[in-house]
Amino acid sequence: MTTPATGLHEDGSPERLAIDTIRTLSMDAVQKANSGHPGTPMALAPVGHTLWSQFLRYDPDRPDWPNRDRFVLSVGHASMLLYSLLHLAGVKEINADGEYSGDPAVSLDDIKGFRQLSSKTPGHPEYRYTTGVETTTGPLGQGCGNSVGMAIAERHLAAHFNKDDMVLFDHDVYSLCGDGDMMEGVTAEAASLAGHMKLSNLCWIYDSNQISIEGGTDLAFTEDVAARFRAYGWKTLHVSDANDTVALADAFQTFRDTHDAPTLIVVDSVIGWGSPKAGSEKAHGEPLGADAIKATKKAYGWPEDKDFYVPEGVAEHFAQSMIDRSRPLRESWDMTFATYREKSPELAAELERMRQGELPDGWAADLPVFEADAKGVASRDAGGKVLNAIAKRVPSLMGGAADLSPSTKTDLKFDGAGSFTAATPGGRNMHFGVREHAMGSIANGMALSYLRSYTGTFLVFADYMRAPIRLAAIMEVPTIFVFTHDSIGVGEDGPTHQPVEHLATLRAIPGLVTIRPGDANETAQAWSVALKQADRPSALIFSRQALPTLDRDKYASAEGLQKGAYILAEAGGGDPDVILIGTGSEVSLVVDAYEKLRAEGVRARVVSMPSWELFENQDAEYRDAIFPPAVRARVAVEQAGSMGWDRYVGHDGATITMSTFGASAPLAKLQEKYGFTIDNVVKVAHEVMQGNGK
Repeated sequence: MTTPATGLHEDGSPERLAIDTIRTLSMDAVQKANSGHPGTPMALAPVGHTLWSQFLRYDPDRPDWPNRDRFVLSVGHASMLLYSLLHLAGVKEINADGEYSGDPAVSLDDIKGFRQLSSKTPGHPEYRYTTGVETTTGPLGQGCGNSVGMAIAERHLAAHFNKDDMVLFDHDVYSLCGDGDMMEGVTAEAASLAGHMKLSNLCWIYDSNQISIEGGTDLAFTEDVAARFRAYGWKTLHVSDANDTVALADAFQTFRDTHDAPTLIVVDSVIGWGSPKAGSEKAHGEPLGADAIKATKKAYGWPEDKDFYVPEGVAEHFAQSMIDRSRPLRESWDMTFATYREKSPELAAELERMRQGELPDGWAADLPVFEADAKGVASRDAGGKVLNAIAKRVPSLMGGAADLSPSTKTDLKFDGAGSFTAATPGGRNMHFGVREHAMGSIANGMALSYLRSYTGTFLVFADYMRAPIRLAAIMEVPTIFVFTHDSIGVGEDGPTHQPVEHLATLRAIPGLVTIRPGDANETAQAWSVALKQADRPSALIFSRQALPTLDRDKYASAEGLQKGAYILAEAGGGDPDVILIGTGSEVSLVVDAYEKLRAEGVRARVVSMPSWELFENQDAEYRDAIFPPAVRARVAVEQAGSMGWDRYVGHDGATITMSTFGASAPLAKLQEKYGFTIDNVVKVAHEVMQGNGK
């Protein structure tokens, strides 16, 4: 058994008591829940305590102070470390109404309810759920990516808002990472970009305990992490004993004194420190067991028969250490902002709107309206025009693409937009490089720091971004994910670049608003809807090929997109004989088929259905008006998989969709091969009408 170190902090000192309180709360909570990860919080308690008590600029009474330092626990499975810190620091709750309730963010009872239903201490930290949690971390590496986005946001906000005599933003971002984070590719992508951007406000603390679930990390991981990060352009430091709080403090101060690069602090630790299972994978992902806990408490000099024990004065001393350092900084910030509001009222109002997730007045005043045009325009091109028109009026809108902006049309081209670089942090065009996975997690970090962030890549690469898209939905942050090249319309690039299953997988994510507009005016409405989302992300799905711009004097207004599905065209004369449903590039195809059916005397209805999510948000009366239950002859047309369409076409309807991967050929040949032609839509419409007695 590893025994407590001596000479680093005396037994009985406030520091030692607080550190061991974090350790014992963590192992008691995991034991009571019979689930969790006790070893890492036990090992990193000195790291967390040193950072929070001596360096983190964070006022426990104002956990939403804009210039607070951010602490990201990328090793989300070690959540009890964060919950213990929040409890001992006395962080106050912000309730669901956004008010300071005065209650603790994490009470001792909350810790006792670790991992239980409706507790504020879930298995992994969850943003919006527990005050003091800056981002939802679970999938390893995501917190690392988020922290890069937060650091980018600080740099951008400082460039935009700070005045020579009034500094509103100069905070730092800390992320606690582990061996698992370092193995994940997203971490490498994010670290590479952070080094390139010289984000000296970013500090990662790498817990090098050399233990993974299967055993020692040497089973699969033997690289020199510090050397890798130096190659990325990071400053690297090494603390050889996680219990050495003096060395930890020196490392944090060195980070604070570094102004030309992000900092990686490699900390050697012993997982499950002080327990009979120390240094073993048995201390990682399972409770220590009652006997081992008693032995560990004895090694700490702790009362062996007390669970969830917080010695008198420990919490008060810890909280006061944070208050003494951070409250004067926060109060000074408040006074600075009061002066700022007087001298720069427009900028002050802008910042307040950003904090509230609100858009400026008149933000949609320049929203383009596109004239009817049979040749039309690709929705990616229309999307670029709409984005630029909106971005001029929404200063917080910032983003870019994974080295694809010329193709995704996601670059901001107006005067003053500029590029975000180490030398020009006020720029609004992000150059993420070919790093789709990190791009998503970085954009989420930006969204968590008041920016309206967006990303851009081809739809087929949505697979690379699944984790950050899903986490944006879980966190309810309004990140906008732009995807172009959305179908077999990619043509000659072939099946590797033709997404057929991706729409279904995006639609399957709860809370994600997926929108596939059918022409340029629907594209304008799609951007409008995405910008108005305050608490959920959006995926905008655009075409590479030109789409006819429909005559809105003849067909319904594109504003119908805001309800997810709307009647675009109606034959009239009673209930329709058949309903034709289309999305994206297939809307114009369905309209052409409708015109042919109408000429035959068929009462057809065209429903443009760009967003299932928005449609499902409508009441039953509206949904039934679009799809009358009595009209069972329905045909859905989409150059993607059929999964999910059965809920709208029913057992008696049909789909013209993709059941295989695509092929490399010109688009017209592919449309003929897979049945996306006027004649085939008309043929299938007649078949479903006949099957329904029409």
